[in-house]
Amino acid sequence: MEAVAEGLWGLADYEEKKGEIGKAVKCLEAICQSQVSFLPIIEIKTRLRIATLLLNHSNNVNHAKSHLERSQLLLKSIPSFFELKCRAYSLLSQCYQLVGAIPSQKQILNKGLELISTSEDGFSGRLWYCNFNSQLANALTIEGDHHGSISALDDGLMCATQMCYPELQMFFATSILHVHLMQWENESSVRDALNRCDVIWESIELEKRQQCLGLLFYNELLHVFYLLRICDYKNAGQHVDKLDAAMKSDLQRRQQINELSKELDAVNESLSRSDLNYRDRSALSAKRAYLEEQLSNLTGNDKEFSEPIYFGSARRTWEDKLGLAPPPVDGEWLPKGAIYALIDLTVAIFNRPKGLFKECLKRIQSGLQTVQEELKKYGILDGMREVDLQHSAIWIASVYLMLLMHFLENKVAVDLTRSEFVEAQEALVQMRSWYIRFPTILQACECVVEMLRGQYAHCVGCYDEANYHFLEASRLSENKSMQAMCFVYAAISYICMGDAESSAKALDLIGPVLGVMDSFTGVREKTSVLLAHGFLLMRQQNLQEARNRLAFGLQTTHNTLGNLQLVSQYLTVLGNLGLALRDTVQAREILRSSLTLAKKLNDIPTQIWVLSNLTAMYQQLGEKGSETENLDYQTKKVEDLQKRISTACLSSHHVELIAKVKAEAHQLSETDIKRAISGPSMRVDLDIPESIGLSVTSPMASSSRLMDFDMGRLRKRKA
Repeated sequence: MEAVAEGLWGLADYEEKKGEIGKAVKCLEAICQSQVSFLPIIEIKTRLRIATLLLNHSNNVNHAKSHLERSQLLLKSIPSFFELKCRAYSLLSQCYQLVGAIPSQKQILNKGLELISTSEDGFSGRLWYCNFNSQLANALTIEGDHHGSISALDDGLMCATQMCYPELQMFFATSILHVHLMQWENESSVRDALNRCDVIWESIELEKRQQCLGLLFYNELLHVFYLLRICDYKNAGQHVDKLDAAMKSDLQRRQQINELSKELDAVNESLSRSDLNYRDRSALSAKRAYLEEQLSNLTGNDKEFSEPIYFGSARRTWEDKLGLAPPPVDGEWLPKGAIYALIDLTVAIFNRPKGLFKECLKRIQSGLQTVQEELKKYGILDGMREVDLQHSAIWIASVYLMLLMHFLENKVAVDLTRSEFVEAQEALVQMRSWYIRFPTILQACECVVEMLRGQYAHCVGCYDEANYHFLEASRLSENKSMQAMCFVYAAISYICMGDAESSAKALDLIGPVLGVMDSFTGVREKTSVLLAHGFLLMRQQNLQEARNRLAFGLQTTHNTLGNLQLVSQYLTVLGNLGLALRDTVQAREILRSSLTLAKKLNDIPTQIWVLSNLTAMYQQLGEKGSETENLDYQTKKVEDLQKRISTACLSSHHVELIAKVKAEAHQLSETDIKRAISGPSMRVDLDIPESIGLSVTSPMASSSRLMDFDMGRLRKRKA
């Protein structure tokens, strides 16, 4: 019967190579369903093979799980076969994770660790020990047990250190850093984890580092997330540049591989001809050998992966994977398409505060295209809803849907900064639609959508509606930073309303944030509230205190954030203050600098605000010629802005977006919520600066969007 089994195994391999997965599975199931008994080890190997095929090529996770559970039972009666037992435990763990059975996953992984503790399988046993600890850490993270996750990863790191395996050490070190970034108990522990990554990475030989592309992306992205979180844009820049260069190099390599593959296919087709003479056949054979060598040099170890981590039902080739660790550990953070999109997003986030909108929009468009193509692969098309998803596809759907929302969020930010209100409407409507269709997966985006609705309403002058959405966003978020920023935005809208009662409400919102502004990580909240408070103090004629607040806030913004729009708005308020103090020499210099920045950003409201102040200054100085010239330019800008606002208000989306109604959607069960919001896509908060406006009457100012708008904080709400 062993010969029969080997024959069916061979036939299954043949059918798989042809892409006939169903036939391959039937060949293997013939062994399991046979009336004649096979040896237990044959049945075990066959069931493991079936499970692998099902996980690789179908959504049938439950069927794969059944085969693996049967294999596990059979393996209990066999004293040896350590590798098979470990492989069965590993695959079964992945199945349990895909169906959301986290307690069962932890149980099977602990059994695997018990097996290893009684084994003497040396190097192989240590690799499996690392595998099980890696998967256990992931399961504990899904349950929110960050301390347990770090403990499991520490065990893996210690084992990798004992093995003198720096690449494997780096995998565990970066994973530990990732969990610290998610948990963020204190900055020093995060910094220690980051420094450890730096030390281990430098200990790896340069040539090996270049081969560890997955680890390079993972490590650099985590560094960027940390530096953006603490608002260290200066040091983040070098990591963003390194990521971008590595991505472009890999894309170029893939293009070369595709071109060589096509050329090799053509050569093979020519060699299949029967009428070739000896000379031509020899030349083509030599060319084939050359092409195969070139392909081998380019692909390197790309294909040397063991059992992959499965993402939904789409078949993923070696080009789609960025491995983080050697088999059988095989760690993978995100598919390559998601990593590329995330790098585009990172570049956009980094360039936007500098006003590099052309490059920013280019990256947003590139990222959106990548994400939409990946969503199509997993069957997530227009009209599809969360309830239509296969359970095993929830995690990968969350990865790409979260990226999609981040790109649209940045699109809204850029469009509002440039006063492209209609385009901002379209992106915001898309965000709202995606949230309504996938409310569990995109649960963390609900408060961001509300915040953006407030920003849109504010920019088109609907301050009462803006207040509603900002305060609603603060209620939807449990993150203190997000709440603080929403209070600041709402306060600004109250200031814009202009009456004494609204100013009092603004102070009520700003006061508590001022009291805790030094407790936040980074300075984004601090610089925002200082600008709002400084302007409010100026309105209340407390000019000296206003100057102190604004000067300190401007210095902090310039030294850390590098946000040109926020700097421009600080300068405009300070210029306005200079006029109030009759310091026209300083006011002229400050306002001209602000106008230069506002023009670079194409920030029409801030330009109008600066121009109105310059007009007031020229009136004070009696410079009629400059006053007339400036007023003409100001009038053109006002007309341009009013035309843009009028067009936006006539749009069918306008009323929908500003309406004081929260988007409602049906959500999945609590178990599925945990599964959806606990994947790697939610593990790091992307702090994406944004801006919001302030409109007041002349001569103090005309209109502008004020503040650094921290719109990217897609914080997890507690399940």
